[in-house]
Amino acid sequence: MPSPIVAATIQSAALGVLSSILAQCITAYRQKDPLSIDWIPVLQYLLFIIVSTPPNFLWQELIEASFPSHPEPAARSKQTGDKAPPAPLSTRNTAIKFLLDQTVGAAVNTLLFSTFTRSLRMASGHAPRVTNVSKAVSYWVSPDAVDFSRVDFDAVWAEAKEEFWPLILAGYKLWPVISLVNFTLVKSVQGRNLLGALAGVIWGVYICLFAAH
Repeated sequence: MPSPIVAATIQSAALGVLSSILAQCITAYRQKDPLSIDWIPVLQYLLFIIVSTPPNFLWQELIEASFPSHPEPAARSKQTGDKAPPAPLSTRNTAIKFLLDQTVGAAVNTLLFSTFTRSLRMASGHAPRVTNVSKAVSYWVSPDAVDFSRVDFDAVWAEAKEEFWPLILAGYKLWPVISLVNFTLVKSVQGRNLLGALAGVIWGVYICLFAAH
């Protein structure tokens, strides 16, 4: 059985692929074009999900361990057979986690997305449109598919700064609600990752459409 972090990555990767495909479906519908999935951007977004999910999982574990939602009381009853009541939700710890997640977490994730995807697209050069999955995989793993010597990191950073606030403000229409539900109602990091991944389908569609421009 895979570890929680591996399971979370697989789960998020599958939903990320779904997001990327849905984004192309929406684009084709808007432009009244026949639907034909280009698998190169799907695989690019899949790679981003694989890279970004483990540190996000560890981040959630860190803030939960530092500020537990239900901290154990300093002392429990020592009476034989006395079952201690469940610890109540800590409003203070929940507020701290929420603020950290929506400031530090949001900023790092936004910059990671922008710098990673922009660098990868620049390193890929003029990638062809590939509508066959196996051919897309073959292209992607070929030695000449990605060359990071092509990347102008100054230009990547400039683009990341330019799109930082639009992405942050767009994210604030979705993620604060998900974060509050996670920190108040969902007890495990695995459960929180699942809810985040499901909400991420909506967010993934948005950023895939955003990155395509």
